Amino acid sequence: MNNDDPIEKAQEVMKLIPHRYPFLLVDRILSYDTESLIAIKSVTINEPFFQGHFPDRPIMPGVLIVEAMAQAASCLVVLENENKDSANLSVFLMKIDKARFRKPITPGDQIRMEVKKEKSRGDIWQFYGKSFVDDQLACEASFAAMVVRLDESQND
Repeated sequence: MNNDDPIEKAQEVMKLIPHRYPFLLVDRILSYDTESLIAIKSVTINEPFFQGHFPDRPIMPGVLIVEAMAQAASCLVVLENENKDSANLSVFLMKIDKARFRKPITPGDQIRMEVKKEKSRGDIWQFYGKSFVDDQLACEASFAAMVVRLDESQND
């Protein structure tokens, strides 16, 4: 796994995970290794969730902050498996534990997500993630995901 070349464009991130606008919550990947990954999401007032959460005081829903960390973790899984037919991998969030929301995320913020693989056993991976805005902790959570390997017949 090579972390010398950051993944700078959302189009490159979209090659790793199936999420698309308006649900793609990783803009770029700054660095990664076999155990961790650091990703960025720039939050703008144009995010569709701000229309209803909340119109007079827009705040990114906490569940979407955790989802953003889970998408970053999915990128880590695919990058770790890049020489093992990663095009046929899907990663599904299974469980969220100990989610804590420390600081609201609002339009104009840039989220730096740091995810670490705590352990993996077979196709079940456990992660710990933190999200920061301006070096202040905004959210942290432990979560688990299942890696599903699609066979060729499912791709048709």
